[in-house]
Amino acid sequence: MSTQDKLARTMTNDFREKTWSARESWRVFGIMAEFVEATERLNSIRPAVSIFGSARTLPDHPNYILTEQIARQLSDAGFSVISGGGPGIMEAANKGAYFGTSPSIGLNIQLPHEQHRNIYQDVSQTFRHFFARKYMFVKFATAYVVLPGGFGTLDELMEALTLVQTGKTRKMPIILVCSDFWRGMIDWLRHTLVTEGMIAPEDMDLIQVIDEPREVVKAIFRYYETSGFEPSAAEREVQLNL
Repeated sequence: MSTQDKLARTMTNDFREKTWSARESWRVFGIMAEFVEATERLNSIRPAVSIFGSARTLPDHPNYILTEQIARQLSDAGFSVISGGGPGIMEAANKGAYFGTSPSIGLNIQLPHEQHRNIYQDVSQTFRHFFARKYMFVKFATAYVVLPGGFGTLDELMEALTLVQTGKTRKMPIILVCSDFWRGMIDWLRHTLVTEGMIAPEDMDLIQVIDEPREVVKAIFRYYETSGFEPSAAEREVQLNL
C-alpha cells in the first residue's frame, strides 16, 4: 500500500471516529429528554406499585389470572399499577388495574423485535433505553410485586434489592408471589449468600413471599401504616441521587 493510500485510510478512519463520537454526544440529549418527559408524565401517579413477571405467560395461565386479581385489588385500594406495558404478566397487571379505580401505567420499551404493547393502559410511556425505564419503575414505586419470570424479571428484582440494600432508594416492600417458583432462589440466597457472608442475614428481611392477592395488599398497607406513602424529605433527597 502506498503512502498516499495509507494517509487516505487514516483520514477516513479519523472522520468515522469523529462522526461516531458526535453521535454519542448528541445521544445524551435524547436520554435527558426521555427522563424529563417520563418524569413529567408520571409525577402525579403516587402511590403506585410496580408489578413484574414474564412476557411469555399466556392469558389462560394461573399466574396471569393471579396477577390480574392482584392488580385489580391494588387498583381498587387506591394504588396506581405500573407494568412494563407488554404481553404476559405485564398485560395482566395493566388489565387488572385498567378495570379498577386507579390508573394503569405501561412503561413500554422499544426492542429490535418490537414488543407488543398491551391495550390496557391509561398512561403509556415508551422508552428507548432500558436504564431510563428501570429508573422510573423504582422512582415512582411504593412497592414491588414480582411474579415468575425470566432474565428481565430477575434483573428488575435484583436492581430493587440492590438499591434498597445500599440505601440508594427508599425502603419499600418487595413481594414475591408464587412461593413454589421462588423457593429455590430463596434457599440459595439464605444458604449460600448469607452463609458465605456475601449478604447480611438481615438482608433477607427485604423480601416477602406472599401468594394471596388480598394479603399482598394488606402487606403494603401494613408496611406504611406508621409513615404514610409519601416519601419524607430525607427520602426525596436520596431519590435525587438514585
